Amino acid sequence: MLHHYWSEFLGLAVIHFLAVVAPGPDFAVTIRQSVRFGRWAGICTAVGIGAGISVHVIYTLVGISALMHTTPWLMELAKLVGGIYIIWIGINFIRSKPADPTALEAEGGGQVLQSRWKAFLMGFMTNATNPKATLFFLAVFTTVVSSNTPISVQIIYGVWMCVVNALWFVLVSIVFSNFMIRQKFIQKGYWFERVMGLILIGFAIRLLFISV
Repeated sequence: MLHHYWSEFLGLAVIHFLAVVAPGPDFAVTIRQSVRFGRWAGICTAVGIGAGISVHVIYTLVGISALMHTTPWLMELAKLVGGIYIIWIGINFIRSKPADPTALEAEGGGQVLQSRWKAFLMGFMTNATNPKATLFFLAVFTTVVSSNTPISVQIIYGVWMCVVNALWFVLVSIVFSNFMIRQKFIQKGYWFERVMGLILIGFAIRLLFISV
């Protein structure tokens, strides 16, 4: 049955991948987690981001996205909550202080800088509350995906998106948790975090004023 929907799937996959690789809150958080807390924190954050996509998939499949699309105040509320959360993350980034210069050696000695669960939750919440993701799913599942596409096929689409998101940000975390890269960021990385914080706040404010 799936082969009947290959053209639809390919269109969805290409649009989704382009949206994933475009820098946004997920990208900023993954880099920050990888640089400050190491590879496993970055990977767990990436997996959390992939899992966060499932929230958007679920509310799309059960029809809440259609309700939000036809109920402006509900969409505005979702954008407000997500925007506030991203702004909160941005403020925390701006308040970043210089990292301990012995962090890398301490990590090598077995010190846990951040729990994997906390890293996962950071990634999950960043994506699940991202207004950009909400707008993306509203647009894609009302234009690219046909209303006649079976729910079982749409579930496969959703699983694919979750996996692709997770794999992409795992790759990002591996790159930015490289010892040499981290060593450079540990020295002056807090300035990078502050800049990323400003970008996140600007991103959230811009999304909050996008008309739906």
